[in-house]
Amino acid sequence: MKRYIVHGLFCLFIVSISGCTKSVEIIAHRGASYLAPENTMASVMLGWEKGVDVEIDVHLSKDNRILVIHDSSTKRTGEIDLKIKEATSQELRKLDVGRFKSEEYAGEQIPFLADIIETIPPGRKLYVEIKCEKEVLPILRKLIIQSGKMSQIVIIGFDLETVALSRELIDVPTYWLKGTEKDKETEEWIPHDPQLVQIAKNKGLDGLDVHYAGVTKDFMDAVKASGQKLYVWTVDKPEEAIRLGELGVDGITTNRPGWLREQLRTEDRKQN
Repeated sequence: MKRYIVHGLFCLFIVSISGCTKSVEIIAHRGASYLAPENTMASVMLGWEKGVDVEIDVHLSKDNRILVIHDSSTKRTGEIDLKIKEATSQELRKLDVGRFKSEEYAGEQIPFLADIIETIPPGRKLYVEIKCEKEVLPILRKLIIQSGKMSQIVIIGFDLETVALSRELIDVPTYWLKGTEKDKETEEWIPHDPQLVQIAKNKGLDGLDVHYAGVTKDFMDAVKASGQKLYVWTVDKPEEAIRLGELGVDGITTNRPGWLREQLRTEDRKQN
């Protein structure tokens, strides 16, 4: 753990995005997951090294430990199939969740959220996506408060009632995740309904974190009018990042944070 903390100190040198996207926050999806195995200490540390904020997913184990993993089981990223809520943290952390990406990362464990929080560098934020049930909230609240890094943590989640309750229990910025689908006839992405903005506001949330393809000017205008914030996921195309930056989104989540930021800088240099 000490080597990760020391490594994280080098992330104090933060380079902002220039030009029309200068106010857009870049967030590493499951850490820098294009290069390193998702939701591992390796991907998180690489995200900090890239000078961006980081998003991770959490589940609650059988012994009430909060672990950093996307799926409800270890089948996809682990060597065997264990249900997170039915296994102890000790059992789960015996698994290798790095080798599925490459042999270079063999031996990576499922991290404890507490250990990830310890690595947050000054000036950076950790986005914690709740993937489990609301039973995690009292444990999460205690962990965040005791961490001393409450001001650097953001909570997101798809379940509206869970994130609304989280906002009541844990005094940190909280956003409602929403996806979108394609029209079955036209194959065009379906725009987000502006009414979602009012729903989020009525629940006391700070805004939304939505699939990028459904973001239109009308939707962005509704968010701005409400005084809330809008984040988008998961953008790996520079042209989409530019479009969303020009619309005024607050943050962009990407699998390739360093690469995308460089693409935006290159585009800005061309325009200037």
